Amino acid sequence: MKKKCITSAVCFGLFLLLILLIKTVDVAAVGPEGTEIGLSKLNVAVHNLFGENLGWYKVTNVLGYLAILIGLCFAAMGGLQLIYRRSILKVDKEILLLGALYVVTVFFYIFFEKVIVNYRPILLPDGEGVEASFPSSHTMLSCVILGSGLQLLKKYGKKNKTLQLVLTVVFAVMLALIVAGRLISGVHWFTDILGGILLSVALLNAYEGLLKLWKRSEKRKA
Repeated sequence: MKKKCITSAVCFGLFLLLILLIKTVDVAAVGPEGTEIGLSKLNVAVHNLFGENLGWYKVTNVLGYLAILIGLCFAAMGGLQLIYRRSILKVDKEILLLGALYVVTVFFYIFFEKVIVNYRPILLPDGEGVEASFPSSHTMLSCVILGSGLQLLKKYGKKNKTLQLVLTVVFAVMLALIVAGRLISGVHWFTDILGGILLSVALLNAYEGLLKLWKRSEKRKA
């Protein structure tokens, strides 16, 4: 539990440090319509390396929608438990904390849509001018949903090991494709992807740490 909390704090600290570096180091107007970007040499170099691949952008959008659907399935599981058990206190701890994790993730999503750190490196065909890009919300949401899903499979997949293995592989492959595909697509700067990963890892470790703390507290009471 302690290691999870420390990891969460370290990743969140690195996330904040990354924001500070983006806003202060090597800032240059290299984005569309003269938008400024920090760590510009690094970001431009990575962006030029992969270029623009809107095909990957569409693929990651589809995978992102599938990830959200998976999240809704876990939410529906919690709703069914609440209906049949008739008390929110009887809903599994994993599901209750998962709901809190989703709420916090959505908060960060909305927050960084309003408080803009970076703009996208390209203008999207279906967009309206420059758009917020840090952290990559697609990366963050997918990492949180699929990462927590991998943890929940350890509990809810015990009765069917084959299905558990298949879903674990599917979740892991989806996660890798979304993160890599988002970078290759060229719709985000490298630091946007990195920010999404750091924030999601911080949230996932906080989730696991709090879950272990809750279970340990219940054992002591028993």
